[in-house]
Amino acid sequence: MVATQLTLAAQAPDLALAALTEGLSVEQAEAVREAHEFARGVFAELRLSTGEPVFDHAVAVALIAAELRLDPASRIAGLLYAVPVRAPEHFEWVTARFDADVPRLLRGLQRLEGLRLPAGADDAAQTETLRKMLLALVEDIRVVLLRLASRLQTLRWFASVGEETTARVDYARESLALYAPLANRLGVGQIKWEIEDLAFRFLEPETYKRIARLLDERRLEREAFVARVVQRLSAEVAALGIAGAEVYGRAKHIYSIWNKMRKKGLDFSQVYDVRAVRVLVPAVADCYAVLSRVHELWPPIPGEFDDYIARPKPNGYQSLHTAVRAEDGRPLEVQVRTFEMHRHAEFGVAAHWRYKEGAAKVSPYDQKIALLRSLLAWRDEVVDSSEWADRVRHAVHDDAIFVLTPTGRVIDLPQGATPVDFAYRIHTDVGHRCRGARVDGQLVPLDTPLRSGQTVEVITAKEGGPSRDWLNPALGYVKTKTARAKIRAWFALQQEAELLARGRSLVERELQREGHGRTNLEKLAERLGFKSPEALYRAAARGEVGSRAIVQALQPVGVESSAEVVTVPLQAPSARASGAVLVGGQSGLLTALARCCHPMPPDEIVGFVTRGRGVTIHRADCRDLLELSLRHPERLVDAQWNEVAGVGARRAYPVEIQVVAHDRQGLLRDVSEIFTLQRLNVTAVQTVTTQHRARMNFTVETPDAERLASAIAALRTVPDVLEVRRR
Repeated sequence: MVATQLTLAAQAPDLALAALTEGLSVEQAEAVREAHEFARGVFAELRLSTGEPVFDHAVAVALIAAELRLDPASRIAGLLYAVPVRAPEHFEWVTARFDADVPRLLRGLQRLEGLRLPAGADDAAQTETLRKMLLALVEDIRVVLLRLASRLQTLRWFASVGEETTARVDYARESLALYAPLANRLGVGQIKWEIEDLAFRFLEPETYKRIARLLDERRLEREAFVARVVQRLSAEVAALGIAGAEVYGRAKHIYSIWNKMRKKGLDFSQVYDVRAVRVLVPAVADCYAVLSRVHELWPPIPGEFDDYIARPKPNGYQSLHTAVRAEDGRPLEVQVRTFEMHRHAEFGVAAHWRYKEGAAKVSPYDQKIALLRSLLAWRDEVVDSSEWADRVRHAVHDDAIFVLTPTGRVIDLPQGATPVDFAYRIHTDVGHRCRGARVDGQLVPLDTPLRSGQTVEVITAKEGGPSRDWLNPALGYVKTKTARAKIRAWFALQQEAELLARGRSLVERELQREGHGRTNLEKLAERLGFKSPEALYRAAARGEVGSRAIVQALQPVGVESSAEVVTVPLQAPSARASGAVLVGGQSGLLTALARCCHPMPPDEIVGFVTRGRGVTIHRADCRDLLELSLRHPERLVDAQWNEVAGVGARRAYPVEIQVVAHDRQGLLRDVSEIFTLQRLNVTAVQTVTTQHRARMNFTVETPDAERLASAIAALRTVPDVLEVRRR
């Protein structure tokens, strides 16, 4: 590819169209011509911020795409790249007229257009730019190639104008920092070398001119020498019986020469590959045969041989490189590679997107994964080793992974993230309904840490919610704070909804029983001291407001309610648990059993650090504990029952038992008799009777779970008892 080819847009439109449609079918060529004419009409009077005509830029980008052998959609997208921003009113027409790939590529180019490396930006801004760019690039490799083509054309425009401006320096700095390394990572050698040379020319004009002058001074001598080497080497390759080989002189790029001089501390005369030839052969075996003959013809320079065929570069580049001493004693570089290796070296990833007439579309799925891995490595090559490079690598590489959805969308997650984290990044509802996952097509447990480049598919249920196990850090289901917050919010919402529903049912049932179904609930709540009916429902569900209070608020003073509420405090149970519980593996700490859930062995327990009252021990499924964990998660501590302290000790644990039964004479006596027979001490009783149904809450002291289970089983045998459960 040469820069002069891109002047075709202005000097010879017919030649430009011929180059744009090369290798296309009649129908495809017609679509490209239509896009060309449309762009000429819409962009004719428009200019970019650099001053370049939009139409000239568009044609140049499309010509580079054609040179890279990209498909018709890419060439059309190059011609129409400015439509989304410069002529958005025509976007629907473009969508209707051309293949679906075209508007998709245009949207991708539009997203990348705003990704600029700000002049004088600090490290954080640069790192963020790299992140955004990385995520945007992997959607479609053609977008990346078109963006590289656009940047190359912008640098060519600055070179043709010749005016030194701040914008030119900013573009050159950004190109050298981001676009040239990206082109190198993708293996697009043509674009990489030219971007580097042009950017270097603008950033270091004096150094550029000095090296160019040194090259020009010996140009005729060098060209004559290379011509003799090409002739001799061609004859030697033919003598080896290698048919179809090509030998030609290779131009050394100025930036590459300067970079080698700078990194190795060399003088210009010590750069071995200023004089260089390249040999292209059909097969890998031919490469080594030619290398052997080259070393027979000229002595190799020690330490200057690289076998990139056996050990390819990270971007897939393959070739044999050697430096030898020619007849005049000066160095000569020889590169030997196959035609396929050369195609990859020149076109890189673009070679895989080469358009083949009549061929069916091939899914780029595997290529996207390979590209993603390549781009992840590219980040480490963006800049030289420095504090900035270290920070970029640490911020982007160490704490982030990039995984794919089945459709190719890229999701960024922290290191150690699981399929559950992935599901919540896709959508909150997907996370709630997640029941399984496939990674690269294989079913995996939901606590499996994900790795960059993997493809993750979430298996969901039609309905349902998350598991409480996901909130347990020890189980490793969730890594991200966002997913954890969404899970907690779901449970909090469910608890709130359940609380409201239970409270509403209690209040409405009482209103119906008293014949006040049309009561103004706002006024009722206000009379009871609540700001809203919802607050009243919550209080009723928690037992803070009983039937008697509601009845008294409904009826005039002096009218008795038919509801019977009896509270019998017998004695206050001791809630001290010191010695019976290990907190963080330690005994002897100030602990107390929570009265909201009354834990006892072998209940799973969790400790909550109070302010000044030690650690309160809750059952792990306690509703109050869930609310506390949402407000103060940092105050939760691990707790276990002290089995050693429990051996031989006589200890009684307070437990609440609720009995629901048809009300009858002697019911309380019969139930109490069970507790006596089971040798359980009753410390408090609360009974509420409404519409001939009794609800009795007993607080009893039990030495162990076995005695409690026996008592509950016995209570269920009492006549008219409907339900017995531990609260």
